[in-house]
Amino acid sequence: MAHRVQSGPLIGQVEENQYVSPTGAFRVTIPVSAALGGSISDTENVVTFQDSFTTHESIACFKMDASLQREHEARGRKDFLIWFFSNFVQADFEHRFPGARVESAHFLNKTESGSLLIYNLLPGGSMFSDRIMVVANEAPRLAKRGNLAFVHDEYIFIISIELTEKVLERSAYNKTVAEEDEILRKRLLGLLGKVTFAAPPAIPAANLTNGPAQIPATAVK
Repeated sequence: MAHRVQSGPLIGQVEENQYVSPTGAFRVTIPVSAALGGSISDTENVVTFQDSFTTHESIACFKMDASLQREHEARGRKDFLIWFFSNFVQADFEHRFPGARVESAHFLNKTESGSLLIYNLLPGGSMFSDRIMVVANEAPRLAKRGNLAFVHDEYIFIISIELTEKVLERSAYNKTVAEEDEILRKRLLGLLGKVTFAAPPAIPAANLTNGPAQIPATAVK
């Protein structure tokens, strides 16, 4: 896909058809096309891909400090992801979009050694609000977003995708909740499949003499 269109200077890098994160923790095949108005914007922790039609996808990547690592070890994968998403991601949604709520959440045991799939409803939270016709006294359009949260090596990842057609098709839109969830699930896993993670840091040779190596939780399928 073409990738020349972007919203400004990037902190990460573009190498041919891939975006490389500032930390080098991952790279991802760019999921938007310049021919469709595709753009890339990023911060130190989040990259967002958007086009002029129906695509708004982001990947957030946060390195776990000692405090988060302790929480992860104490809570276990599932409870840690619930705790992290509730306290950091969902709290931000609720601040930005009053009335935001989690529609449903599911734990996927076999995806990234355990990942949390969350569906959010965000009143007025569409990233395509400039294309929504505003009707007097009408409640804000209810946007829906799917999120996939997981831990890979020392990083927490949140992949997020808006179900854009829910707000743009208006009366022509007739998907059930189950159909919406399946569409978002496939798109999230599709974007995950485009991600390549950096190799974990090598274990210093001196540490290999201190006893049998411990298998990291992320290596257990």
